[in-house]
Amino acid sequence: MAATDEASVEHPLLTPDFLQRRLYQLQLAGTATEDHTLVCLPTGLGKTTVSLLVTARRLDEVGGKSLMLAPTKPLVQQHAEFYREALQVPDDEIVVFTGDVRPDDRAALWDDATIVMATPQVIENDLVGGRISLRDVTHIVFDECHRATGEYAYNYIAERYHQDAADPLVTGMSASPGGDEEEILEVCENLGLREVEVMTEDDADVSEYTHDTEVEWKKIQLPEEVIEIRDALNEVIADRLSKLKEIGVTKATSPDLSETQINKISSQLRQMMDNDQSAGFKGMSLLAEIRKLRTAVTYVETQSVEATRRYFERQQNAARASGASKASQRMVSEPKVREAIRRTESFDDIHPKYREARILLAQTLGIEDGERIIVFTESRDTAEALTEFLSNHFETRRFVGQGDKEGSDGMTQKQQQETLEQFKAGEFEVLVSTSVAEEGLDVPEVDLVLFYEPVPTAIRSIQRKGRTGRQDEGRVVVLMAEDTRDEAYFWISRRKEKQMENELRKLKGVAKNVEEQLDDSQQSLDAFAGGGDGSDGEESETDESGGAAATSAADGGTATDTQPGLQDFGSGDDEAEDGETESTAADDDSETDAAEPAAEQATGDDGVVAAAEPQDDDTVEVVIDQREMDSSIPRDLSTREDVTTRLETLAVGDYVLSDRVAVERKSVADFLDTLTGSDRSVFEQVRDMAGHYARPILVIEGEDSLLGSRDIHPNAIRGALASLAVDFGVSVLRTESEADTRDLLAVIAGREQEKSGREVSVHGEKSKKTLSEQQEYVVSAIADIGPVTARSLLAHFGTVEEVMCAREDDLLEVDGVGQVTAERIREVIGSQYEP
Repeated sequence: MAATDEASVEHPLLTPDFLQRRLYQLQLAGTATEDHTLVCLPTGLGKTTVSLLVTARRLDEVGGKSLMLAPTKPLVQQHAEFYREALQVPDDEIVVFTGDVRPDDRAALWDDATIVMATPQVIENDLVGGRISLRDVTHIVFDECHRATGEYAYNYIAERYHQDAADPLVTGMSASPGGDEEEILEVCENLGLREVEVMTEDDADVSEYTHDTEVEWKKIQLPEEVIEIRDALNEVIADRLSKLKEIGVTKATSPDLSETQINKISSQLRQMMDNDQSAGFKGMSLLAEIRKLRTAVTYVETQSVEATRRYFERQQNAARASGASKASQRMVSEPKVREAIRRTESFDDIHPKYREARILLAQTLGIEDGERIIVFTESRDTAEALTEFLSNHFETRRFVGQGDKEGSDGMTQKQQQETLEQFKAGEFEVLVSTSVAEEGLDVPEVDLVLFYEPVPTAIRSIQRKGRTGRQDEGRVVVLMAEDTRDEAYFWISRRKEKQMENELRKLKGVAKNVEEQLDDSQQSLDAFAGGGDGSDGEESETDESGGAAATSAADGGTATDTQPGLQDFGSGDDEAEDGETESTAADDDSETDAAEPAAEQATGDDGVVAAAEPQDDDTVEVVIDQREMDSSIPRDLSTREDVTTRLETLAVGDYVLSDRVAVERKSVADFLDTLTGSDRSVFEQVRDMAGHYARPILVIEGEDSLLGSRDIHPNAIRGALASLAVDFGVSVLRTESEADTRDLLAVIAGREQEKSGREVSVHGEKSKKTLSEQQEYVVSAIADIGPVTARSLLAHFGTVEEVMCAREDDLLEVDGVGQVTAERIREVIGSQYEP
């Protein structure tokens, strides 16, 4: 929203009178411009505005391009729209990268873009595939940076950025970066952040833009019919636990065991399976059944009978399907479960949570003249059923993720955007959403946020409550079923939120200490950081004063002219610089639910066997199937100086290392699975690979023994290995880990491409080849001479026909063809075929 009577932020790259001036945003942007910074700001107060201010300064002062990452496509699109409005940068230079954009198109767009908005998986794929370079990126933003844990794509991108960029600057943004100091410092370490700037709603500069959010906990008493369904299911759980007790993996028989206890049982059973104890396999099947039953109990306790009925219906369908697990079949045939299913089907009363939700909505929209309400639920089933129920009384729409589930179609990105726009415009009153709307999609101000159940994590709870209380007093109500898991989640949620509030307050002054608290691996990032301060490669004289000023102002003090960034985003109004005018910056803050799928990039229908070009430098090339992105191998290979990676959709194999070597990688478990009834056995995969490559390799990865990992007779496994080697001519190699496999691939590629002078070829490509490529393919297949010799032969003789008719003496005149090769060619072409 453009400012009218308020002071605005002025800068050569900002749209005049577009951003209203908020002192706390300028303070945060000033600090974030000086160093790699974690910006913590409550939802709805304009974290994206802070990132935009930093981007504007970097582009103006340093040049290059900016990259902003966000977890999902709708959020990326939202950021792009805001940046196009706020910046005086041509719209076609602010581009969006998601899986909807073809990889080749992304490579072309990247070169001409000034600002790229993208999902992390797409950038990860493009970096591994060698389609883009981060060298000229002078500012990178990680939105919802609390995701930077584990194997999330943010971590790899940050590592590559610090390694590749000539002049890096990183900004991480989150309303809730972690549950404790350790988690927050982990995010800083993974992203290479050295400063932490935290502002809470208690800070003087922030509090004028926030309002109290009242949180009410409504206790719901379950009816006797619902309790009977739950108790019947719990009896079955207790029975299965007693069987696990007989196996010796647990002493507990109460159905109320924790998830930690479940995981401990699972670990013990896996150990038994590794030791080839049949009881381990039986126990794991029982544990799978327990997990399904616990899910049903959670549905009936905390969701609704209707949601439970839908869940059971899916389980019954799964049990009838071919290849159904014994756990599924055993569960739905259990008499007590069948009785519970019958009770869910005959239940015709309104669930008490439904009744309470209807009352709260009627009070807010009717008596209190409210306009909009969001209802959050953990379950897609509940979202569907609740939308149907509430639609009888209110204008209600659902808002769910993009994935389809049995009995429930997901929403496309376009449908999600249309629904939000209609909600903003007041075309309906109630939005029933799963977690997809939690993390800051630009959902409008609402009068009530209703939690259908407590949220057991501080991050998600804080995100949800951020949807209200922005411009006026808001209200949050949480429905909690008594004596159920709702109560456990209630206490977990309260404890974690309080813990996070305390940690954020403690972290407000941690900017000077973050670098010292991080471990040695964080310190090593300095080796890639150029000047080390994220600015222009020179020492910054404002580090100490800047950090102190930001903290002082955040605590209610006054910022001085030494505050980083204030002079660069001045309003041009002396009174405004004192921070006395009010402002309401465009509400651009955005966060959303789940990460995009790992293989999100768009590809054609036809796979290729290899689609690589020879490299002119000293590196070897490895072509990687994009489905391998689930492992760490592609990312690790892409960081090696001696390897160039290319990402493709391969028709056969997981890796192509030359014109004759392709590699299929399988874990020990995967290999054994293919022997015992997979959709596509290892023999079919190897047969296809051997049909296109002369030296196929099967890598079996993992420390587990092939002969002791499953209840499969050792001779059956030995027979399979013998068949692979003898019948298919496949080399079977063992590696201990992904790291071991990665190094083996690099060694093989080096031997093939550097020592043997071979290239990565397009053998077996299903898409159409040019005429010359088809000619090279035909000739290169003769006696396995390869593409280099094939090109020499065609250049000398002119046609495939002339090559085939050439005498041995004529062949010897061709560069690269010696006596042995000439004899082999003539033997293949001139010998009588014997089937």
